[in-house]
Amino acid sequence: MKYGIRKSRMLLNEIYFWTDTIKDWRNLLAEDHFKRIIIECWRELVSRKKIAIYGFVIMPNHLHVVWEMLEKNGKEMPHASFNKFTSHQFLENLRMKSPAIIEQYKEEDSPVRLHRFWQRDPLAVMMGSRRIMEQKLEYIHLNPLQEKWSLASRPEDYKWSSAKFYERGEDEFKIMTHYMDRF
Repeated sequence: MKYGIRKSRMLLNEIYFWTDTIKDWRNLLAEDHFKRIIIECWRELVSRKKIAIYGFVIMPNHLHVVWEMLEKNGKEMPHASFNKFTSHQFLENLRMKSPAIIEQYKEEDSPVRLHRFWQRDPLAVMMGSRRIMEQKLEYIHLNPLQEKWSLASRPEDYKWSSAKFYERGEDEFKIMTHYMDRF
């Protein structure tokens, strides 16, 4: 295996900490309408019982989610459906609002794909215990507070995270499952 290539895979009915990054670490997700596309996709997959989400944070150029693939979405895994759907929605949104930005996401190396929004090979780490799950949830909830980002002063104040769900019991996006219901 070459250095830097992860070859992450996910299995059904296992919980994973998953990191997906925008191509070239661009801050596409800094705008809320792109975050809403992600939330809407997750909401659809949750409502159709394809995934369970135990924690998440959407940052300006990447996201972390602790989730479980419950069943395939047709012939593909739900995370593949997520990447395809959100990429299509990002492209449509940019075509309407910011066509010049689309050039940044052109895919030069592919004969079949014209644009790429998510970097290849997202990181998937299986959660083997409740302790590891709690460590990952703490990590993702503290992400917006990092000096580099300074997106909130307390984890539960950052809208695009599950911290408020765990701190106050509020599931604004109607996508959450408490990790204690699984472990």
